[in-house]
Amino acid sequence: MAGRIVRWGAVLGLGAVWWWALFRVVVAADAGALEGALVAGGWGLSLLPVHTVSKARAVGAVGTGRWRAAWRAGGAAADAKAEAGVGGKPGEGSGGCERGAG
Repeated sequence: MAGRIVRWGAVLGLGAVWWWALFRVVVAADAGALEGALVAGGWGLSLLPVHTVSKARAVGAVGTGRWRAAWRAGGAAADAKAEAGVGGKPGEGSGGCERGAG
C-alpha cells in the first residue's frame, strides 16, 4: 500500500513539474533551456512503449524468420509474374487492348 502511494505521489509530482515547465515555455518570455529540456524530455518519455510483452509471451507474434521468408517468397512471386508477363507498368505485357493497336 505504501509503495502505491509513493508511486502515485511521484507521478503526480513529476506531472505537475512537467505542466509547469510547459506553461513557462508557452507563456513566459524568460523561459530557458531548463524548461525546454524538461518539456521535450517528458514528451519523449511518453513515446516509450512501456506496456509491451516479450515476443516469447506475446499471443500471435510473428516468428523471427517469418519476415525473411515472406520477403524471399515475395521476390520469387514477382519474378514469376514478370516471366509470365503479368503486372508491370500500364501498357506493358500481353494482355488487354494496347494503345495504337486498333
